[in-house]
Amino acid sequence: ECPLCLLPQPPEAFPALASCAHRSCWACLQQYLRLALSESRVPVSCPHCPAALQPADVHRLLPEPALRDKYEEFLLRRLLVADPGTRWCPAPDCSYAVFAHGCAECPRLTCGREGCGTEFCYHCRQPWHPDGPCAPVPPAPSLATPTAQLAQPEELAHGEALAQAEAEDVKVCPRCSAFIMKINDGSCNRMNCTVCGCLFCWLCLREISDVHFLSPSGCTFWGKRPWSRTRRILWQLGMVLGAPMVISLAAGVAVPVITIGIPIYMGRKVLAGGPGVSVVLLSGCQQCLSVSSSVLLSLFVSPIITVLTVGVGVPLMLTYVYGTVVLSLCR
Repeated sequence: ECPLCLLPQPPEAFPALASCAHRSCWACLQQYLRLALSESRVPVSCPHCPAALQPADVHRLLPEPALRDKYEEFLLRRLLVADPGTRWCPAPDCSYAVFAHGCAECPRLTCGREGCGTEFCYHCRQPWHPDGPCAPVPPAPSLATPTAQLAQPEELAHGEALAQAEAEDVKVCPRCSAFIMKINDGSCNRMNCTVCGCLFCWLCLREISDVHFLSPSGCTFWGKRPWSRTRRILWQLGMVLGAPMVISLAAGVAVPVITIGIPIYMGRKVLAGGPGVSVVLLSGCQQCLSVSSSVLLSLFVSPIITVLTVGVGVPLMLTYVYGTVVLSLCR
């Protein structure tokens, strides 16, 4: 039975995939690939797991040559948009890729496509402008319908408000400029572009690392808006001024908790016969000896764990507060 269409099929109707061991019938896999290509989801993952289908399997499953060419084009574009030195020709109906490395001093580029030859700027990616500075990046296309221009003033105001609300849900990838839609409900702001694989923040639209939301940038992992400048500065000042007291308090609590807590935990675990501890067949004296030895051993080990935790954690916290936070505050 195919897990997608739930219809009984003969064994030869289930092609083997090189990426994983999941099986689906030919018809369902072909329909799944057509839908994925129509949505530009390349590379295509298995319908049952995140494993990417191998190009050989995709070519074998796609019967139409036009879909195979489209798949190859999407794969090529995925590689090109991931390269920060790639520039796309701005001429209509061209979209030719130009490899432009080391063009900061001479930003004039020429499209190499036969019959095009459009000259454009490396920095702003607009047609070449020898007599003026780079023009600002044009705003995203309006989401309002063309008929809104013929509406009454109150209807036009309502349409503009609706378009503005929708525009907050649609933003542009900072690397490949692909349009990305997200429900602006305060959910996770860590976004991953499916076109170029860029990891960016939804609030500031900058490429980020995993520690972006721990930095004093004002961007939060959840929320609809970043912190205001006043709130961010107050938070940074509070961290700088209150860090010694907070770190001392945390260290003062952690030292006795780790030193005393580990022996108590190990003694209770041995006494209760937890996972990996076999005291069912032990006599009372043997059990008492086992508990006592585990507690004594923990008394020797817990100070070492305490020293390592405090000795590593406190310098890291001080470095973050008086390094990253202070530098951000000075800016």
